[in-house]
Order: sequence, then structure tokens, then C-alpha cells
Amino acid sequence: MILKSNIAENLYQFFNYTGFANVTFGHIVMILIGLLFIYLAIKKEWEPLLLIPIGFGMIIGNIPLFPGMQVGIYEDGSVLNILYQGVRRGFYPPLIFLGIGAMTDFSALISNPKLLLVGAAAQFGIFAAYAGALALGFTPAEAGAIGIIGGADGPTAIFLSGKLAPDLIGAISVSAYSYMALVPVIQPPIMRLLTTKKERLIRMQPPRAVSQQEKIVFPIVGFLITAFIVPSGIPLLGMLFFGNLLKESGVTRRLAETARGPLNDIVVILIGVTVGCSTQADKFLQGKSIMIFALGAASFIVATFAGVLFCKVLNLFLKDGKKLNPLIGNAGVSAVPDSARVSYVQGLKYDPTNFLLMHAMGPNVAGVIGSAVAAGILLGFLS
Repeated sequence: MILKSNIAENLYQFFNYTGFANVTFGHIVMILIGLLFIYLAIKKEWEPLLLIPIGFGMIIGNIPLFPGMQVGIYEDGSVLNILYQGVRRGFYPPLIFLGIGAMTDFSALISNPKLLLVGAAAQFGIFAAYAGALALGFTPAEAGAIGIIGGADGPTAIFLSGKLAPDLIGAISVSAYSYMALVPVIQPPIMRLLTTKKERLIRMQPPRAVSQQEKIVFPIVGFLITAFIVPSGIPLLGMLFFGNLLKESGVTRRLAETARGPLNDIVVILIGVTVGCSTQADKFLQGKSIMIFALGAASFIVATFAGVLFCKVLNLFLKDGKKLNPLIGNAGVSAVPDSARVSYVQGLKYDPTNFLLMHAMGPNVAGVIGSAVAAGILLGFLS
């Protein structure tokens, strides 16, 4: 009898350590959301390099655990917690920006500098969301971290939220990456709403040829100007322009290939999985998360509106033959290169011979710079 009692007691103790004994409704909800992310990534091919790691990370992070097992992402000293420090302390985003710089061609922006203004206009969504978050009762620091979602730049959102609102990293990061993945769904209706058929048929002048010397000088001058304006953005801006210099110098091909290839892929995996893991049900399923997703959607929509409308306003001051096709205005959000691809696809629907991709890349890469500058501004006066 004693032996049977010990066996029963041991089995009961073992059961208490399993996920079945500790599962809650919230865990099930978050696991289903993770599965949805994976489905959308595979079936719809929506940002699979991001949604699959985040989706599977959600599943990992929501396996019910017995407290004190030193396994969960929020338990000090666990493996997941150590990997998560790259998000919390902002190690990963600058490395992502290094890779972005090493794979980005700034030629379209260099050849047509006024496209920088289009990218800057699209950042209006960031400050609109900031004001909205303040109105909903978030602290100024939290509002700044939420607002950056409007830039459609996941690494920047992670970097800023890690500095200003660490407790909201999960909701802000997932929101930012979700809307990046939804670029082909959200933006086209707004672009059609704000433009006329005549505007959609505007043919822009071919961009001029950019010399190698200009490509080398641009990242150096670009960094000096932006860093002097917003020194707090140096971690992101420095790595972005440094990566671009590695690409354009012509003598550091191996370093550029490493930055945009293996190193970038490793960091994307780590950032995706750990951000997904951070969405534990007890941390994520809160009223604040719902408000963050709503504000993120609003900021993304406002950013798209601002970019397209700015092109229309700018055209009022440009001569015929030099006008911008407003369909490239959406590319001011820094979802590279997806928002530029949306401009290209929409342009082809109205004129199969009007190729807008190269033109759209101008405001697109300007949006990357703009979101990093905006993050530096917010960090500068809110930290």
C-alpha cells in the first residue's frame, strides 16, 4: 500500500509539472494566434521570414510552465531570458540595420533628393499615434514607443520600446511586424481612394545615373548630418550607414555579404523567436495590447495617407514632366522593400508599361532613415 501511495504521489507531482496541469484559456488563445501567423506566412506568403519565427516563438512562449523551472523567457538566468536580452537591451536592432544598410541601394534617393521629403512626410503617422496614445492614458514614454509602429519598422519599434517601455515590447513588436506583413492588404485601398486615374498614370522621369563616388560619399555625409541632428539615434543610424558604406566601397565585399546574409539571418531568427516568446498570455492578453494594436493600425493608415497626400501637394509646385506619381507616396513607410513593391504593382494595374519600383525605392529608403531619426527624437526627449 505504501508503494502504491508513493507511486500515486509521484505521478500526481509529475502531472503538476506538465503543461496540462498549468494550461489556461489565455495560453490556448496565444498558441492559436501563433499558428495563425505560421499559416499566413506559408499559405499567403506574408513576410514568412518574420511571421514564422514570431509565430513559433508564440507557441514556445505559451507552453504552460510550473513556476520556478527556470525555463520561461521572463525567468532570470534561463536560456530564453538570456537570448531575450538582445531585445530588451537593444543589441539586435542595430545589427538588423547593419544588414539593411548592406543590402540597400540609395541611388534612387541620391538621384532625386526631393523623395526624401516623401519619406519624411510618411513619418507623420508616428507622431499622430503618439498623440493618440497620450489621449488614451499611456505615459509619454509608452506613447513614444507605441507611436513608432507607424514607421512600419520592426527593429526600430523593438529598439525604442526596449528603451522607453520594456513591459510593452511584446505587444509593440508583434503589432509592428504584423502591420509590416499586411502592407499589401492595407495600403492599396488607401492609395486608390486618394488618387485619380490621371494621377496614377503619371510617368516619372527615369532617375539619372549615380556615380560610384556619390554612392560612397552619401553614407558618410548622411550619417554626419543625421547624427549631429539626433545623436540619440546613433546606434541605428550609424549601423545603417556603415552597412551601406561596406556595400558601396567596393573593397569590403566579404563584410557586406556577411552583414546582409548570414549575420542578418541569425539576428532575424533570434529577434523573431524571442519576440514571439515574449507574448506570454499573462503578459500579452491585456487591455493595453488591444489599444496598442488599434493605435498601430491607425498610425500605419495615417502614415500611408500622409505619404500619398504629400506627393499630391508637392505636384502643385512641380512642372509637367517632373511631377511625382502619387502611388509612390505609400512607400514612405519603411517596410523595405514591400511598400515599394506595392507601389510598383499598383502602377502596373493602370499602365503595364509604367515601372515605378525604382522611383518608389527613393521614399522607401528615406522612410528607413526617417523612422530611425524619429526614434532618436523620441528617445532624446522622453528618456
